[in-house]
Amino acid sequence: MASTAATVKDVTKAVIPAAGLGTRFLPATKATPKEMLPVVDKPAIQYVVEEAVAAGLDDVLMITGRSKRSIEDHFDRAYELEEALAAKDDAERLAQVRESSELATVHYVRQGDPRGLGHAVLCAAQHVGDEPFAVLLGDDIIDTRDPLLTQMIEVRKRHGGSVVALMEVDPEQVSQYGSAAITPTAEEDVVTVTDLVEKPVPGSAPSNWILIGRYVCDPAVFAVLQQTPPGRGGEIQLTDALLTLATMSTAEGGGVHGVLFHGRRYDTGNKLDYLRTLVQFACERSDLAEEIVPWLRKYLDSLP
Repeated sequence: MASTAATVKDVTKAVIPAAGLGTRFLPATKATPKEMLPVVDKPAIQYVVEEAVAAGLDDVLMITGRSKRSIEDHFDRAYELEEALAAKDDAERLAQVRESSELATVHYVRQGDPRGLGHAVLCAAQHVGDEPFAVLLGDDIIDTRDPLLTQMIEVRKRHGGSVVALMEVDPEQVSQYGSAAITPTAEEDVVTVTDLVEKPVPGSAPSNWILIGRYVCDPAVFAVLQQTPPGRGGEIQLTDALLTLATMSTAEGGGVHGVLFHGRRYDTGNKLDYLRTLVQFACERSDLAEEIVPWLRKYLDSLP
């Protein structure tokens, strides 16, 4: 039974799809999951789990696939390494190693046949059950100073239904993402979503507001996904299911709101944006900035 605005359940679970092949980062991802590529000294996926935990979601389900065992190993204990560090009295590194295994209760399910984001979310149905849940994509890292997910959960509490994160981009970028048609509400930076198009043909997008990788979904999405045919790219698209939910009543678990995000988002989904993210994170780290920023300025000045 889907929740209504009058009987909204708390969001306690996070779903992180991590079954992609990472083809844009080959050959690095031939044996290493793209989610495990480091952003300075932590794999990208750890930042995402930390964001979920900061929003109060300590029950995390990862949708994985073949060749993703290193993700499970990273969030597990590493007893031999811990013993070696303890023997050296290296308390700082020991704490760093243990941190990932103590962040949250992490579960795993395999997406045997990768058929799109919607199919990955559908793989979470048994674990999530009849509860609302968050979906966090590992390609997007949201700055810890911008509690986007917490804001989305609060919007879900007030309105029920599902909530998506929206960010305004230049028109030429819209075709790389899902795009939303929106109408304002009485709340600042909260909108009603009236249409969604996955990777629209250039010039045909309903707006310049794109969906970034954060969703809070009503459990009604599972029944919709089961009936959603393959869409863009021959895959089952979460965007298409959300469009269906936008046409349904709140009593059915429908309705989709959007949070307009104006904060700091780091994209690690392609090589160029991944490199930008590395530079930004390094320059803002107190233990690195003093050396990396002057070096970077000197290097840039040396370029022809």
